[in-house]
Formats: sequence, C-alpha cells, structure tokens
Amino acid sequence: MGIGKQLAEYLFLKKKDPDRPKDKWIGYMHGINRISLFVFILCMIILAYKLLRH
Repeated sequence: MGIGKQLAEYLFLKKKDPDRPKDKWIGYMHGINRISLFVFILCMIILAYKLLRH
C-alpha cells in the first residue's frame, strides 16, 4: 500500500478497501495515526501563522 493511498484514507478522501482483513488492533493503530496526523497539520498551521504574523 502506498503512502499517498494511506494518507487519503486517513483524511477521509478515499474509501477503505473492503477486501482488507478486519483487525481491531490495526484499527486502533490507524486511529492513533489519524489523530497524530491531524495534530501535526494543526501545529504546522499554527507555526506558519506565528511566523507570518511577526
């Protein structure tokens, strides 16, 4: 699976593959990855705002 395809699934831009096996631990891992990606993007936006405001 490519990185771009996985990021699209995290950001809800692409539907998940229905043939992929279901595993609750993989689901938890993807949930944590999704949260960390959103926090990273939020921090980058805040950092850009502070740098551009000054």
